[in-house]
Amino acid sequence: MSPIRSLDQMVDHLRESGKKKKIAVAYAQDPNTIGAIAKAINEGFVEAVMIGDEKEIRSKAEAEGINPEIFTIVHIPNDVEATTEAVRMAREDDADVVMKGLVGTDKFLKAVLNKEKGLLPPKAVMSYVCALDLPKYDKLLFVSDTAVLPYPDLNQKVAMVNYSVKMAKRFGIEKPKVALISATEKPNPAFQGSVDDSIICKMADRGQIKDCIVDGPLDVFLACDPASVEIKGIPTPINGEADCLIFPSLEACNSFYKGLMLFGGGELGGLIQGTTKPVVVMSRSESEKSKFYCIALSVLMAD
Repeated sequence: MSPIRSLDQMVDHLRESGKKKKIAVAYAQDPNTIGAIAKAINEGFVEAVMIGDEKEIRSKAEAEGINPEIFTIVHIPNDVEATTEAVRMAREDDADVVMKGLVGTDKFLKAVLNKEKGLLPPKAVMSYVCALDLPKYDKLLFVSDTAVLPYPDLNQKVAMVNYSVKMAKRFGIEKPKVALISATEKPNPAFQGSVDDSIICKMADRGQIKDCIVDGPLDVFLACDPASVEIKGIPTPINGEADCLIFPSLEACNSFYKGLMLFGGGELGGLIQGTTKPVVVMSRSESEKSKFYCIALSVLMAD
């Protein structure tokens, strides 16, 4: 298929493909979540099990002008119990995706990470990848890790590369260009991330990391601006056309994407990575539009 270059194109692709997945929403009585799920149902690529306080779910749906009958509602008014049930459904293949509703992130992830009843396989690395839709970039930009790994080590950064590449390939990008981001393109042993980047590049050269082009360390200009590559005269196979950016820390990546959301007019879709089923975790304050894009992304990524 032709590469998907925007989040709206992703939605069009799902609508036209006929792909539909079942989402279990944990503690679902949140107006933004209800609105986003309803929109996804109306677009035809989702059916939803809303787990939580049935009276609250119905009243908040009606307040938004949404017919609650479009949902399957499971009355479990306790947030922890509702989350446990949502995770169980995914683990036992009664649902394809798990989504956080009004429950706190700590309680939600505790259920997802439960060693016996959760969704993370033994020794798997849990990470997070966002697809950013930016007015000044002519394609989607996949960035990691915005939310999970504070200071990823070498093994975790390799996992972040692989997760980002896997997501990019679902968007029809056959050989994603992966930039390992730093403050400078000059390797510096004072920065552990710079040392890791050199190792990751060698692993890619030797075929230990597949189906992508990797280079780093690079600054954001060399990764995403062809003019800067020409001005600086730094040869790089990324050539200012990165598909994926891998950051050295959560602080750096989180600040990068939030700045683009606030000042650059960006939109995003993001997912937890490493779990056996797609997991949608967003702040309770996130907009309905952002939650809708995350739902669509989860459907695209679901097997």
